[in-house]
Amino acid sequence: MAQLDTLDLIVLAILAAGTVAYFTKGTYWGIPKDPYAGTYSHANGAKAGKTRNIIEKMDESGKNCVVLYGSQTGTAEDYASRLAKEGSSRFGLKTMVADLEDYDYENLDTYPEDKIIMFVLATYGEGEPTDNAVDFYEFINGDEVSFSGGSGADEKPLSNLKFVAFGLGNNTYEHYNAMVRRVTAALEKLGGLRIGQAGEGDDGAGTMEEDFLAWKEPMWTELSEKMGLEEREAVYEPVFSVTEREDLDAEADEVYLGEPNKNHLEGQSKGPYNSHNPYIAPIAESREVFTVQDRNCLHMEIDISASNLSYQTGDHVAVWPTNAGREVDRFLNILGLLDKRHTVISVKGLDSTAKVPFPTPTTYDAAIRYHMEICAAVSRQFVSTIAPFAPDDASKAEMHKLGSDKDYFSDKVTSQYLNIAQLLESVNSSAKWTHVPFSLMIEGINKIQPRYYSISSSSLVQKSKIAITAVVESRQTPNKEYYVKGVTTNYLLALKQKQHGDPHPDPHGLTYAITGPRNKYDGIHVPVHVRHSNFKLPSDPSKPIIMIGPGTGVAPFRGFIQERAAQVQAGEKVGKTILFYGCRRSSEDFLYKSEWENYTATLGPDHFSIITAFSREQGQKVYVQHRMREHAKEINDLLLNQKANFYVCGDAANMAREVNTVLAQIIAEERGVSTEKAEEIVKGMRSAGTYQEDVWS
Repeated sequence: MAQLDTLDLIVLAILAAGTVAYFTKGTYWGIPKDPYAGTYSHANGAKAGKTRNIIEKMDESGKNCVVLYGSQTGTAEDYASRLAKEGSSRFGLKTMVADLEDYDYENLDTYPEDKIIMFVLATYGEGEPTDNAVDFYEFINGDEVSFSGGSGADEKPLSNLKFVAFGLGNNTYEHYNAMVRRVTAALEKLGGLRIGQAGEGDDGAGTMEEDFLAWKEPMWTELSEKMGLEEREAVYEPVFSVTEREDLDAEADEVYLGEPNKNHLEGQSKGPYNSHNPYIAPIAESREVFTVQDRNCLHMEIDISASNLSYQTGDHVAVWPTNAGREVDRFLNILGLLDKRHTVISVKGLDSTAKVPFPTPTTYDAAIRYHMEICAAVSRQFVSTIAPFAPDDASKAEMHKLGSDKDYFSDKVTSQYLNIAQLLESVNSSAKWTHVPFSLMIEGINKIQPRYYSISSSSLVQKSKIAITAVVESRQTPNKEYYVKGVTTNYLLALKQKQHGDPHPDPHGLTYAITGPRNKYDGIHVPVHVRHSNFKLPSDPSKPIIMIGPGTGVAPFRGFIQERAAQVQAGEKVGKTILFYGCRRSSEDFLYKSEWENYTATLGPDHFSIITAFSREQGQKVYVQHRMREHAKEINDLLLNQKANFYVCGDAANMAREVNTVLAQIIAEERGVSTEKAEEIVKGMRSAGTYQEDVWS
């Protein structure tokens, strides 16, 4: 037998590996899309290797209605869950809730006509799909969309598909509710039958909840007629079982005390770090940037050098908050759970499609402190669901009235910014609401979401440190009974106080578990991840830029200017850089005042200028849009003749909208064109990416 040489052995080994790869489809070494999502799901009882065939999944679990959501912050997911619960309890539908990215949609042409699909779709950014809806959106809107049966769009392949749609949008954005409108149009073009109107909720007007409630009733009526559904008395049917575990102590190794997934529980946190898996980052620096005693604005530098996180100038950083101790105690107390706060509980879905929103086993305290959005606004629908479990008849009657009377609810709850525990206290504080199932609270209260902040540093200048600029929120309610506290900004303020030597930080009377679960955040750490943004400097640094950023809207522009200063120092040619900045008073809240002076020296007064609007330093208030009018000729010249980029960051509801209007007026006046033509020019700038916004409500 011929002896095999080294080359022969190598070739045979490659062939063997290739054979294994073919027959196992890379099972042994394939890298899942998100390894932490798998770990997280496992902690919640989901099974590995689940099907991506939505029809197969529905048949396996005996469902005739799926509610698919496209969500960026969790709100659309919450509305999807509420729709599913109502469909089940009121109309006997066999419902399931599903993430759009968990399934493929080539087989929608085989969707049974006796089943219904519901879509709850948020619009993100400039009319874009949310991250988890991108694949579905691109598929359904594809130029050559093709389904499993081989049919194209002209053959109406979705003629069996009945669907319902509700959108979440913000009328301060140009592409208001673009996702639900475009998806509805695409499905109808493919032959789908829409049932009811495509609902549109408006976060910009603050009417999202009432828009949802007004939309769903006629939708249910039409759906009942089309599918032969019969309404029944809605009775609470738990989605989850909550079992108190006498066999487990809170300090047992397998008990989650706020850790987001199994790797964190086992002290083996590793990347990739993302929306399922935060990096516990050291805070390298923190300082106050306001010069008044009654208001706070924080500058923080977050060290990411020991992680695989990276960012680009203009990106966002997500901070994972914890709830304040006072609100955790209030919630536990009103439900009669104070003495059980450290009792271990296991939470499981009573249905194979139910997804527990946090890892278990855990404790009441940990679930409430780290995972439940207990300080959020309350919906009328949730109040109605709790009503049957009120401690006495008078409380029950009051809850029913709050749930059914829109104006009464607005006066008593919405206008006072009450959270759920405060609402229950206001109805009856002398009794404990011990009959309210904890499962109902898990189902009715959103999962706490990371808060996103525009990064206020340049990745070119400091690639391993991310800067945050954040105003700390604290305002008194109209009846002066409560203060509304920003959940995350006060948490960050507590971290800043601790870093500066306060052993017991309590910003605005709040305390936080700032050392984290099992002291894993000790040493002044904060959980974060990075979200990439399209809000970017032009690739050519010689291109001029105009920036409008009052208040903390200046945050990303600090990064932009920091980067341009570094480019000048490196010998690059940098274009004209203009910042319109506004605040109340130059002596109180002029953010980064000395830095602007330094950047002027570095860039040169001919290449960098800051134009300020101090709204309260004269009799009549002056804002950035007023300053824009004063510099109309220069703005128009930079846009028209030097092809400048135009950026806006800050308040969407008022400032950004007015800036858009003023810019159109400037263009109309300076170029001698009609207002309509000027508005078209501005829209063209948006489409071309030369007018960019990073705004919030």
